[in-house]
Amino acid sequence: MTSVPPVRKEVTVATTPERAFAVFTDGIDQWWPREHHIGKSPLKREVLEPGVGGRWYGVSEDGSECEVGKVLAWEPPGRLLLAWQINADWHYEASFVTEIEVTFKAAGPNTTHVVLEHRDLHRYGVRADELRKMMDDPKGWGITLRRFADAAAG
Repeated sequence: MTSVPPVRKEVTVATTPERAFAVFTDGIDQWWPREHHIGKSPLKREVLEPGVGGRWYGVSEDGSECEVGKVLAWEPPGRLLLAWQINADWHYEASFVTEIEVTFKAAGPNTTHVVLEHRDLHRYGVRADELRKMMDDPKGWGITLRRFADAAAG
């Protein structure tokens, strides 16, 4: 299979790297798009547990939990590496992993440049280009990062 480029989104937010990292991680429920959920009932809360091995999951209104992935690297305030374990059929699969790396770099006083890169998309096999297009769409990682930026600046 030919290589599939990662989806890369960037945003500059009006806050420090420390606060940007905290809003992205501890504050994920404030900004995660409710429509970006694969549970059987609407998303009530998005959770990212701190530290390597922490779970990433959603809690549905019916009380059920829907796994998304886990924390692979936790390096505040500069870097976060997550396992995205959602397969091409939009179901959690423990043995399936693509990676999302998020970096937070000071771009000036109280300004942080944030880069989100979703990589290893070739692991989607014959559907890799289709999934990459969906994730790269403005309604994919684009809206997600914009909502994060709004929360971080607020």
